[in-house]
Amino acid sequence: MNQTIETLLHHRSIRKFKDQQLTTEQIHTIIRAAQQASTSSHVMAYTIIGVTDPSLKSELAKVSGQPYVKENGHLFVFCADLKRNQQLGSAEEQVVIQENMESTEQFIVTVIDAALAAQNAATAAEALGLGICFLGSLRNDIQRVSSLLNLPDRVVPLFGLAAGYPDQQPEIKPRLPLEAVYHENTYPSPERQQQLIQEFDKELLNYYQNRSSNARKATWSSQMIDKYKKPTRLDVGPFVKEKHLNKQ
Repeated sequence: MNQTIETLLHHRSIRKFKDQQLTTEQIHTIIRAAQQASTSSHVMAYTIIGVTDPSLKSELAKVSGQPYVKENGHLFVFCADLKRNQQLGSAEEQVVIQENMESTEQFIVTVIDAALAAQNAATAAEALGLGICFLGSLRNDIQRVSSLLNLPDRVVPLFGLAAGYPDQQPEIKPRLPLEAVYHENTYPSPERQQQLIQEFDKELLNYYQNRSSNARKATWSSQMIDKYKKPTRLDVGPFVKEKHLNKQ
């Protein structure tokens, strides 16, 4: 099998890392790979912040609630960023530019650009023999993270990416069957979706009950129901608008 495909298919989140920092060469290789991701209209509407200050890592770990935000080989924070582009043009042009930047469309562009870059970074890290874990938990207090990182207007912290040398080898978590996420020409019937979900629930329950650590009794359905029954991070929407993004 192609080595790149094999790397992608063997992805698993690593939540325990060895006490070994990434080299500057490794970090720059990961960033260069991230920069080669596709970007809408060559906008490149993201910024990546590498966090090396131990005290800053500790503060971010408090926001996240996860120890591996602090204990890793390197911590990257991916941000949606239209501040860089806002500064272009004459004073008159900037008035129009800034107004257009506040649209939902342009916010979607920044988020997609950052996500594509982050996935390239993750694949590059794993190709180097490292492990990674995405950290949406940094949005538990998005205002605090923004303050800690001194993020200006039109820059929003989206998620972190912890990378390092794995100190665990977790099993690969099952994914929904291909038939549940890929459809030709039309969306499937609810009955077909329910059938596929029920089959996946059985597979995931077996995985959770038999994995080498943190065994539990849960299905995909039960986790999704619990997730969406409880509102979370409702401050993110107002925060984004305060940053003059996604306002129209």
